[in-house]
Amino acid sequence: MATRHNGTQPGDVPGDRPGPQRPHRQLQRRLGVFDSTAIGLGSMLGAGVFVVFSPAAALAGPLLTLAVAVAGAIAYCNAVASAQLAARYPASGGTYVYGRRQLGEWPGFIAGWGFVTGKTASCAAMALTFGHYVAPAYATPLAVAGVVVLTGVNLLGITRTAMLTRVLLAVVLATLVFVAVASLLGPHPDGAPAVSAAPAYLAAPSGGWGVLPAAGLMFFAFAGYARIATLGEEVKDPARTIPRAILAALAAAFVIYLGLAALLQWHLPPQQLAGSTAPLLDAVAASRFSGGVPFVQAGAAAACLGALLALITGVGRTTLAMARERDLPAPLARVGRAHTVPFVAELAVAAAVVILLLSTNVMTVVGFSSFGVLIYYAVTNAAAFTLAGRPWHAPRWLNVLGFLGCVVLAVTLPPASMLFMAAVLAAGVAGRFLVVRVRRAPSKK
Repeated sequence: MATRHNGTQPGDVPGDRPGPQRPHRQLQRRLGVFDSTAIGLGSMLGAGVFVVFSPAAALAGPLLTLAVAVAGAIAYCNAVASAQLAARYPASGGTYVYGRRQLGEWPGFIAGWGFVTGKTASCAAMALTFGHYVAPAYATPLAVAGVVVLTGVNLLGITRTAMLTRVLLAVVLATLVFVAVASLLGPHPDGAPAVSAAPAYLAAPSGGWGVLPAAGLMFFAFAGYARIATLGEEVKDPARTIPRAILAALAAAFVIYLGLAALLQWHLPPQQLAGSTAPLLDAVAASRFSGGVPFVQAGAAAACLGALLALITGVGRTTLAMARERDLPAPLARVGRAHTVPFVAELAVAAAVVILLLSTNVMTVVGFSSFGVLIYYAVTNAAAFTLAGRPWHAPRWLNVLGFLGCVVLAVTLPPASMLFMAAVLAAGVAGRFLVVRVRRAPSKK
């Protein structure tokens, strides 16, 4: 039997324990299967789909589709584990909650801290990417404006978030269909030049051993289904809705990514694909539909906004869960009465993203987010392994495979990314250790 911590029962919400602690105001269940799937797929088809193929192709070379398949297989293991746990614990916070309930406070904290810090940097990167696609000369002001507007949408309630996500997802899917058709119809008759030239320092695509680090980069693009789990407290009939939404979103994203990888390799020369800063733009520019480049730029901007919207939502809910357990300051657990959203957590996340945009070149620190996400899902698989009741499609060996896959991909990422995120995790662990010691120390009269 799995060990439960803190005297909770399955399905309890963190912070709602009997005793002197004041109960927290709960969020409302308003999302069905369609909205939940749209939020997950919108996260997976964010800005990553417009940029991730190039660095992955530089590492994997002609084996790019194999790297996508490896990333998709590990993502499937993680999705099954997330679905099991989210159905058991339908509360905000995702693996932070699951780790605490099944493994203990420290594994839960490591998962939550890695998610919050890594995804906050990702929010800033998504916002800045949006600014660069719309107006490069005003990228930072536009990025800040995007964060402010989308945070305002989130504060209006989760149904508004889901509605805007559906609109943005429709634009992104239309853009990807256009790119696929342009690639299938073959090259431009006049040999149109690329929109983004390969850097002079770029070596030829490697392949072979580059498949694993390429899969690690591609895995980052698949990780959006975590947003469905972090919204567990706002999903109707979570035991039925969450597993269906997670697996549906992952299946759709896998088909899209695998298809695009094959098309891009067929349509663009290997050196150009590996060095492009905008591979989907280059694919259209080199096709008979080269006049559609502005449409792809608009689709990329919509993808950035959709991913940013879902990211802010997910990070805010994990922050809420950590504040309920006092792993982050308690005021972050406050929930508004009018729209039942964690407004303090949402505003804090937005403030942190704006500070990053104004003070840091966030594009240089995006890599460490992949390491944090892989550690997050390693904890997910470990927590799912301890569950007693299991459906037929979720054997324990799948959790073992997912855990080992996450660890292998994490340690094969570029060393700078791995070391930076390891330092962030260590700082968080040290800070929590000191806070716990102070709380447990006997007060001096």
